[in-house]
Amino acid sequence: MDSSGLMGRKSVDDILESGEGEQQLSKTLGALSITAMGIGAIIGAGIFVLTGTAAAQYAGPGIMLSFVLGGIACAFVGLCYSEMAALIPVAGSSYTYTYATLGEFFAWLIGWDLILEYAMGAATVAVGWSGYVTSLLKDVGIVIPARFAHAPGTVIDGGTALFNLPAVVIVALITILLMRGTKESARFNNIMVAVKLTVVVAFIALGWGHVDTAHWSPLIPPNEGTFGQYGYSGILRGAGVVFFAFIGFDAVSTAAQEARKPQKDMPIGILGSLAVCTILYVLVAAVLTGLVPYKELNVPDPIAKGVDAIGIGWFALLIKLGALTGLTTVILVLLYGQSRIFFTMANDGLLPKLFAHVHPTYQTPYRSQALIGAAVALVAALVPIHILGEMVSIGTLAAFILVCGSVIYLRRTDRHMKRPFRAPAVPVVPILGILFCLLLMVGLPLDTWLRLVIWMAIGLVIYFFYGRRHSVLRRKEGNAVTP
Repeated sequence: MDSSGLMGRKSVDDILESGEGEQQLSKTLGALSITAMGIGAIIGAGIFVLTGTAAAQYAGPGIMLSFVLGGIACAFVGLCYSEMAALIPVAGSSYTYTYATLGEFFAWLIGWDLILEYAMGAATVAVGWSGYVTSLLKDVGIVIPARFAHAPGTVIDGGTALFNLPAVVIVALITILLMRGTKESARFNNIMVAVKLTVVVAFIALGWGHVDTAHWSPLIPPNEGTFGQYGYSGILRGAGVVFFAFIGFDAVSTAAQEARKPQKDMPIGILGSLAVCTILYVLVAAVLTGLVPYKELNVPDPIAKGVDAIGIGWFALLIKLGALTGLTTVILVLLYGQSRIFFTMANDGLLPKLFAHVHPTYQTPYRSQALIGAAVALVAALVPIHILGEMVSIGTLAAFILVCGSVIYLRRTDRHMKRPFRAPAVPVVPILGILFCLLLMVGLPLDTWLRLVIWMAIGLVIYFFYGRRHSVLRRKEGNAVTP
């Protein structure tokens, strides 16, 4: 164990031992459930909402290439995640991997950074879920007053909204489910994933015969004089925006401690879910931009607009149901992942112990899950979706860069350790993962970077006033030098 200064790090052996302590999470997940969890997290807001927005505003039909670019970046990162998740099969994801490589200080930063991905991501998707359920209920004659379905201050129908009630309800229901048990949550997730995959595949199959290839010309619309507004820079900006759609495969790694055979199941779950979703994304983008002129896709429900172009009225209702199931599973996996990261950070002393308390019957970190659910529900009720969404992608990309760096580091410092899964062509693959992530970060707006800086500054204050003083690693260091 190297515990000098802020760069003190836990050895891989120490991390594995900490995953075998008294506070145990139940090992109930197989490769199929883990893959379904990945698909459940990935297919959601991106495919049902952001595809249309990014096509209309940034990339045009070239949004297909944006998804390819995002998928390539995630493929390199996914290989690195697979190696780390099989090597270190404990909860915590990139936070844990960073602790084993770059040390406690960077581990804290990435753990704090992941709140943007998981908790804020869940809040973002909950707001999207609210929009779809409000629309669906209106179709069957049930109207939720606009003032109770939007963030405060939003001007709707001549009035001002108070808070987003449907978003609160869905977060509360999923939080209760997660508190009751991982196995039950995984079973629910598997059913929901099957439903939304059926809907997505049906959209591709039904829509393909109605595609007008003229809508794909030009594939890359000429740039309109501003970076990110069509042209090749538009494809890059589009990739940075729809990268939100790929967030989720890394959440699979937070389930490592609850996998029955993590060395085998984690790589299958991570790479399998990523491959399935990337193919579906490109196909959906192709069909959607082939059905509707891309400039008409800047709407809250672009897939439903595509269905209207097909001319099958009943299928629009099915699409909204599919969107709801898709968004529901994303919220479930993101809330799940956030509690597991807090579980690991609390066991390390960087957060209060209540975040690591496991229910004696359900074997879940129920107190942590309840607090996270309450916070996410509050944010979803009060903050507009465009502000939430902008904060998520950049935090995730930063975490991905550190995971790729961790693979390179451990290959040098722990080269003789048995690796159940080895990322190929190291250090080339991790370096390509880092470069692609940096490329996507460059495509994001300046205000997104500013919000990240402010968020990380808040995290530094908490670390130096609480985390550093209660660190288990530092206490061990102190005991070791005591006469």
